[in-house]
Amino acid sequence: MGGLSYMEKMLAAAIALLIGLLMTRVFKMLRLHLPDVTAFLIAGLIIGPHCLGRLGIEGVGFTSAAEVENLSVISNTALGFIAFSIGNEFLLSQLKAIGKQAVIVGIFQALAATLFVDVALIGLHFLMPDKLSIEATIVLGAIAAATAPAATLMVVRQYKAKGKLTDILLPVVALDDAVGLAVFAVSFGIANSLVTGKTDMVGIIVEPLVQIVASLILGSILGWVLTMLERTFFSNSNRLSLTIAFVVLTVALSMISFEIGGVRISFSTLLVCMMLGTVFCNICPLSHDLMERADKWTVPLFALFFVLSGAELELDVLKDAAVILVGVVYILMRSLGKYIGSYVSCSATKCDPLVKKYLGITLLPQAGVALGMCVTAAKLGSADGILIKNIILFSVLIYELVGPLLTKWALTKSGDIQPSAVNVQDRRMSKFQEALAQNEVSPASMKQAHRNMDWRKKKAEKMKKRHEKRK
Repeated sequence: MGGLSYMEKMLAAAIALLIGLLMTRVFKMLRLHLPDVTAFLIAGLIIGPHCLGRLGIEGVGFTSAAEVENLSVISNTALGFIAFSIGNEFLLSQLKAIGKQAVIVGIFQALAATLFVDVALIGLHFLMPDKLSIEATIVLGAIAAATAPAATLMVVRQYKAKGKLTDILLPVVALDDAVGLAVFAVSFGIANSLVTGKTDMVGIIVEPLVQIVASLILGSILGWVLTMLERTFFSNSNRLSLTIAFVVLTVALSMISFEIGGVRISFSTLLVCMMLGTVFCNICPLSHDLMERADKWTVPLFALFFVLSGAELELDVLKDAAVILVGVVYILMRSLGKYIGSYVSCSATKCDPLVKKYLGITLLPQAGVALGMCVTAAKLGSADGILIKNIILFSVLIYELVGPLLTKWALTKSGDIQPSAVNVQDRRMSKFQEALAQNEVSPASMKQAHRNMDWRKKKAEKMKKRHEKRK
C-alpha cells in the first residue's frame, strides 16, 4: 500500500473485514433480505477512495485505487480458493447425469452473450463512430461471455442452495470462463489485427488453445500430487494445512509465463485451480471432508475479497455520458444474451423447466475475469483501452450490486433455497442453554441469555409461519 507500514496494512485489512461484517448486520436490521455479497460490496464502496478514502486517513479508508491494488494478493488467493471450490463440484458421478447439458449450455449461452453485445454495439458504432470504434465493440462482445464465479458461489454457500438449478449452475459457470477466455483471445486478436493491419494467427488461435490446455494439464498434475501427499498425513489439521498450501502454490505457479518458439505460454489461474479441485475431488476419497473444513477457513477470506472488490469499483465513470450510454446497452444486451442463450440451450438439452426458466438470471454477475481482460484490451491503444475499461467498470458496478440479489431470487424461485430450519435458527439459543445448565455464565448474562432465547423462538416461529404461508 504505497509507503504504508505493515501495521497500517493490517489495520486496513482488519477494518475492511469488520465493516463488511457489520454491514451484513445493518442489512438484517433493515430487513432488506439482500445476500451478504451485496453487503460486502457496499462496505467496500464506503471504505474506498470515493467515501472514507477522501478523508485521507491512512489505514482507515483506501485513499486511492493503488492502495487497494497493493492488497491484490488477498484477492488473487481468494479467487484461487473460489475456483478450487467450484472444481470440487465436478464429480464424475454427477457429471454423468448433467455433463452433456452443462457443456452445451455453458458454451451456447456464452457465445449468445457475445453475439448479442457485438450486434448491438456495432449498430451503436454507426450512430457514434467518433466515440465507439469497431475494434472496441469486438472486444466488448468477447468480454460479455465471462461470468463471475465468486458472487455465484458465495450466494450458493450462504443459503446452502441445493437442487437441479444449483447442480448445473456451478459447472456452467466454470465452463463459462473457459469459453470466455477462448472467445476473448480470438476477438482481441481480430481487433488488434484491424488496428495494426497485421494478422497474427499464432496470437488469435494457437496461444488461446495453448493457455487452456496448459492450464488443464498443470491443474491435473498438481491435483494428483496433492492427493498423493494427502495420503501421508493423518491429522485433520495437517491435511487442511496441506490443502490450503497447495491452493496458494497453484495460484502462484499459474502466474508464470514464458515463450517457446515464439509462442507465449501462460496459464489461467481460474482454470488451473478449477482443475486442481476437479482432480482432487475425483481421486481423493476424503476430499469431501477436507472441503468442508476448507470452506470454514475461507469464509473471512471471501468476505475480505468482496469488500476489496467493492473498494475497487469506480464511481468516476458515471461522469461520462457516453460511457453510461454504451454501458447500459452492454448490460441490457449481455443480460438478454445470457438469458436467451441459456433458455434455448436448456430447451434443446431437455433440462428441467425450472432450470430453463431461471438459469440465465444466475449467470449475470461479472467482475474479476472481465477486469483482467481489460488489462489486455489496453494494448489496442489509449482511447479504446480507456473506453473499454470504463464501460466494463460501469457494468461491474451494476452487475456486482444487482447480480447476487437476482441469483438469490432465482435460486429461491426454483426451490433450491429453503428457509432455515428451526434447529438452525436456534443454534445460538441451544449453546446458551448448555452454558446456563452448567452455570458457566453470570446472573446478568443469564438474563440476557433468556431474552435472546425468547427473541429467537419468536423469530423462528415467524419464519416457519411465513414459509407455510408461501406454500
